[in-house]
Amino acid sequence: MRHTLLVLAHPRSDSLTAQVAGHLQLRIKDAGDTLDLLDLYAEGFDPRLTPVDEPDWEDREKRYSPEVHAHMDRLAAADDILVVFPVWWYAPPAVVKGWIDRVWNYGFAYGRSRPRLAGKRMLWLGLAGGTDGDYGRTGLAGALDLQLRVGVSEFCGVAESSVRLLHGTELSGVPQALRPARVGEVLEAADAALDEHLPR
Repeated sequence: MRHTLLVLAHPRSDSLTAQVAGHLQLRIKDAGDTLDLLDLYAEGFDPRLTPVDEPDWEDREKRYSPEVHAHMDRLAAADDILVVFPVWWYAPPAVVKGWIDRVWNYGFAYGRSRPRLAGKRMLWLGLAGGTDGDYGRTGLAGALDLQLRVGVSEFCGVAESSVRLLHGTELSGVPQALRPARVGEVLEAADAALDEHLPR
């Protein structure tokens, strides 16, 4: 049995991003595994870095805020980390960046000879409005992979990590009658990403 920390980053509970996260939550539980849903917006996570959570390069044992240590505990308890987010301005929402800034902190996620997050698996699952071709031609897919997989996961010792984008997720241009089918396609792509990158 594996334990997954599923991080959701969208302000609306009825968004396609939230639907994908809810769908994968059921998939993971149906496989007999346990899951901790961390809905950053619903839980009111504050992404702003203040002095209490700023790294102290001379003290890797620094005690951060109680909120941050609670999030660190949730990260440490997970075997798998799954972050589901919309791609805005070709990056995750600011709340995800703030979560990384505050929680993936010095002395916990990095700064030790033996990384505390080593051995975990991670999938960054982004919902992108543009096509695969658009992201490939511009190099934006590679930029996201470099930022998230290399710059965050691998830097913090999570060697088994990947970034997967679900393309064509902007539904405003899809006629109402066709939207359920399109949502179904997105959920199928999310299933495939989960099976490929975080097999149960």
